Amino acid sequence: MNTLDQIAEARIQEAIERGELRDLPGEGKPLSLDDDSAVPEELRVAYRVLKNAGFLPPELQLRKEVCEAEQLLQQLPESARSRARARLELLQLRLAASRRQPINLLLEDYYRQRLLERLDPAHRDAS
Repeated sequence: MNTLDQIAEARIQEAIERGELRDLPGEGKPLSLDDDSAVPEELRVAYRVLKNAGFLPPELQLRKEVCEAEQLLQQLPESARSRARARLELLQLRLAASRRQPINLLLEDYYRQRLLERLDPAHRDAS
């Protein structure tokens, strides 16, 4: 056990002896621990502190914003979607850039539809 662990254990034991840890929410129930086996051991405490503080790493924050923008886009009437769609596209490009992976615009419905319309004017009339 390293020095920090020993200090923490001593402080916890002192708090127990003073009765400061009685009647806490969840007392006597098993802990619900996250699976952090993929996180290097030396980073687990720091990640847990950041998570408990509501901080997300930049890529996860971008993913969250993409999901929120997608949900918003679906709730908007068609006439108000262009600005929200532009925001979503920007977020998707940022996310792709943060991963350093190219985004395949042909897989995106909006771009595929626009490309088909430009290549085949008859397709535009069918939609």
